[in-house]
Amino acid sequence: MSAGGKLTRKRRSERKGRRAEWLAAFALMLKGYRISALRYKTPLGEIDLVARKGDLIAFIEVKARRDLAAGVDSVSYASQRRIRAAGDVYISRQPDAERLSWRFDIIVVSPWRWPVHLEDAF
Repeated sequence: MSAGGKLTRKRRSERKGRRAEWLAAFALMLKGYRISALRYKTPLGEIDLVARKGDLIAFIEVKARRDLAAGVDSVSYASQRRIRAAGDVYISRQPDAERLSWRFDIIVVSPWRWPVHLEDAF
């Protein structure tokens, strides 16, 4: 495969992931969450979405996959560790951190289906 073909595939994949993140954010807002951050980056890792509902912070990994099982299986233990580390950084920067609770969720976005939100997934 040519270098141009790889680049095109990478761009398509990145675009698909960004669309999945926006759809996941929209679904969360309909459920009463406020999106605090999109693609929150730290030196320790990145979180796709940070959403808040009252005193609850949800750190969300979004996966665009053909089905639910493929989406859940694609969140490796190493990814979970990086997301947890980035979550710790986020919480440490909140002025009201002492009263917050938080969890780590997965949202799987599959073609022609509403996003599936798995709360407290890891």
